Amino acid sequence: MAPGGSTCKEVLESHPTVADYDIGTAKVENNGTTTKGNLGLGGKHGVYSNNGVHELLECPVCSNLMYPPIHQCPNGHTLCSNCKIRVHNCCPTCRYDLGNISKLKHEQHCRFRPYNCPYAGSECSVTGDIPSLVAHLKDDHNVDMHDGCTFNHRYVKSNPHEVENATWMLTVFNCFGRQFCLHFEAFQLGMAPVYMAFLRFMGDDNEAKKFSYSLEVGGNGRKLIWQGIPRSIRDSHKKVRDSQDGLIIQRSLALYFSGGDRQELKLRVTGRIWKEE
Repeated sequence: MAPGGSTCKEVLESHPTVADYDIGTAKVENNGTTTKGNLGLGGKHGVYSNNGVHELLECPVCSNLMYPPIHQCPNGHTLCSNCKIRVHNCCPTCRYDLGNISKLKHEQHCRFRPYNCPYAGSECSVTGDIPSLVAHLKDDHNVDMHDGCTFNHRYVKSNPHEVENATWMLTVFNCFGRQFCLHFEAFQLGMAPVYMAFLRFMGDDNEAKKFSYSLEVGGNGRKLIWQGIPRSIRDSHKKVRDSQDGLIIQRSLALYFSGGDRQELKLRVTGRIWKEE
């Protein structure tokens, strides 16, 4: 029986080469190039055949095209509003109670709904499934792709005092057969300029909770360590940043970790991802 329905009468770890990330390759917020489109299950451009679309929108009872409100049973079968009354709220396909599930309301919470592009630094409107978004990030945003569950990056900025809000280039890791996005940003936390690093999981929240990660920065005999659970890309990078769910370093401390005369940012961020048993 479908959940909520009633029956009708009838670590493999790797160690990538240290990578330096300069603000020159970063996208300052609201100044990036907007990429628009929709990456659906049909391929990079989300193209479906006309026959396929027609079949998806055809009511199984009257064979007419369905228009909102489109009703759905717990097993996902759809029906037009006129025929819902004719079949006495009983799905003609699986015989479960149709109830009052509306297709539009269902799509807002369906775990199979498309994901938004996780790229930060531009308002990208592309949506799609995870494989298509990975291809989109690589081909359209030129993000760095790495295989492995450990990382060692150095973020560089020659004049850090002149940049209050910036987003460094996104990095995507292929680990345990899944994808993780490493973000690094500069912004104002109240009146204090800070840097923040955090990880997002390319999948739903219930899957993200199966993993943990740690981040570490340091220098001159000091270190800061953060450990947490990656957030799902269902949560926007701004939502994660505003919740402060990641490693936050005050700019003065980050420059101290960088060494030298503290006029140039050279912050090394190391970390690893592991799967909870």
